[in-house]
Amino acid sequence: MTQSLSSYEKALALIDQANSADPNPVRADGRDWPKELLYSERMSDMLRRFAPDADEVMKLAIRAQHIERWKSPRDAYPMDRIGYLKWRKDLYEIQADTAARLLRQAGYDEESIDRLRKSVAKKNIRGNPDTQLLEDVTDLVFMEHYMLEFVGKHPEYDETKWIDIIQKTWNKMSDEAHDFALSGKVRLPEPLQPVIHKAVSGAADDA
Repeated sequence: MTQSLSSYEKALALIDQANSADPNPVRADGRDWPKELLYSERMSDMLRRFAPDADEVMKLAIRAQHIERWKSPRDAYPMDRIGYLKWRKDLYEIQADTAARLLRQAGYDEESIDRLRKSVAKKNIRGNPDTQLLEDVTDLVFMEHYMLEFVGKHPEYDETKWIDIIQKTWNKMSDEAHDFALSGKVRLPEPLQPVIHKAVSGAADDA
């Protein structure tokens, strides 16, 4: 007889099924991936390395952080600062609602769903340990996998601009994430290491 799936296994499968529908392919590790499925795999990998004792709810929140992100494109909003902030705020809520719906479908209780929803919506980063953990993992994944690509998309930015961007990211992270990022456990992009170290040194001086 086949053993029935746990709520965690059901929720994980539902999240991965949703992200597998991403129509945007990317190449990594010798294969093609749906973009957000790859992102979710990288988030889970970083969580295992940074916080291996995280519970099921946070494992699912981390996995769902970009769920169906392609359905809320940036260019659907005005391409200015106000439009960006509105897009980001709406996106967090949409992703949180989607993830909560899937956990409910998998049989999770409302307390667990509320925990996940608050973290995916990035509510109260400094005051909510779940949200801080999600923010830490997000920023560590960005530094390891996406910062170099982001730099390539903005050749107009000078070193001062990049230091500002890195410091803003750094200031959202916990002390534990700072230590982890600089411990050698995160593969910082080699071309950016000098400016990263310069930026975080400046952020520490300002603290």
